[in-house]
Amino acid sequence: GVSKITVSRALGDSPLVNARTRDRIQSIAREHGYKLNVNARNLRLRRSHTVAVIVEMKPTAQRGMFDPYPLALLGGISQELTAAGYSVLLTTRQGATVAAVQAADGLILLGQGANQEAVRRFDRLGLPMAVWGATSVAGTHVTIGSDNRGGGARVAEHFFTLGRRQPIFIGNPSHPEIFDRLNGFVDALAARGIKPLLLKRDEFTPESGAEAVQAVHARGVAFDAIFACNDLLAMGAIRATVALGKSVPGDVSVVGYDDMPAGATFLPALSTVRQDWQRGGTLLARKVLGLIGHEEAESESLPVELVIRGT
Repeated sequence: GVSKITVSRALGDSPLVNARTRDRIQSIAREHGYKLNVNARNLRLRRSHTVAVIVEMKPTAQRGMFDPYPLALLGGISQELTAAGYSVLLTTRQGATVAAVQAADGLILLGQGANQEAVRRFDRLGLPMAVWGATSVAGTHVTIGSDNRGGGARVAEHFFTLGRRQPIFIGNPSHPEIFDRLNGFVDALAARGIKPLLLKRDEFTPESGAEAVQAVHARGVAFDAIFACNDLLAMGAIRATVALGKSVPGDVSVVGYDDMPAGATFLPALSTVRQDWQRGGTLLARKVLGLIGHEEAESESLPVELVIRGT
């Protein structure tokens, strides 16, 4: 005894249908085995009310998905999108070719990839897209990221204040964020007449950090400070430095990046640069929702904090 649209709205829990009618329709639907066909509705509306979140990094046993990057970012993203009535489709770049990703209303990409390869790859989907990464190379894309250049400069100032004059940097500057951290570090030291040594490492793992320190030691190069582009590299570098008979921070000062929980409980507790992941995730979600709604959105850079601990 009601219209088709009333049934549709009632099955979708619409507040436009009074509670008594809605409950009666839903009860009859359950009795006869009917339910709302979400895919059909979305096809008709040309909306999926889904945002695909693609994690650019390849998770490994050494670098899992449970670290602040990307877990804290995902927390901010999920909270914001869920409050707006959107579902979150989470995948890595290896699984991003599935039809469900291509049918999403928008895309959030966590990580730009080496030389922005990931940005170019997923831009081909033609979806409204917000990217986590270096805002210095945002270009035509809406990018949310941290002040990586400023973070690198703060580490340089910290080392200089401690009297360190032979610093090394461990990381892969092919990634735009790492490139900014390195440049901030290099420029701040150059103003004081110091030139750091770059140790390029492709993997962001403790093993890679240890190998970097072993390599520089084998070359007979002296060093008294290490700036690693993430905390895992820093922890591996500390272990290798101590194994060489040097003390941390007595002989060598070490600073990582990201402020992972494991860093605070590491011995000695790791000094690091903290990023506001939760805020970053929230902004990514807001930006992509704005783009889906055909609103203008701008890139934003978030402040970072140098956290001094035991290294």
